[in-house]
Amino acid sequence: MALTENEVRGIADYARIALEPEELTQMTAYLNDALKVIEPIERYIDADVPPTFHPIGDLANVMREDDVDRDRALDIAAALDNAASSREGMFRVPSILGEGGES
Repeated sequence: MALTENEVRGIADYARIALEPEELTQMTAYLNDALKVIEPIERYIDADVPPTFHPIGDLANVMREDDVDRDRALDIAAALDNAASSREGMFRVPSILGEGGES
């Protein structure tokens, strides 16, 4: 399945890549060479065969339940000791939204 220059132009437009006419010719040849490399593999591809491996697989949440340990918890005053600025028991940070709201 060879690509035409028109198809490569469409791919380049989609990727927002400007190609000069000579670059378009070179890219068409390059992509067609790449497709020739994978042609032998295509005959082994059968859509009816399920994949033997999938990176997600039977992934399950492996995190533990949240368990608050009051003996090891840091109190608010200690947490805010080194804060550059705080208000009402919370850290104050500069606004990143640029408008509306206080920092």
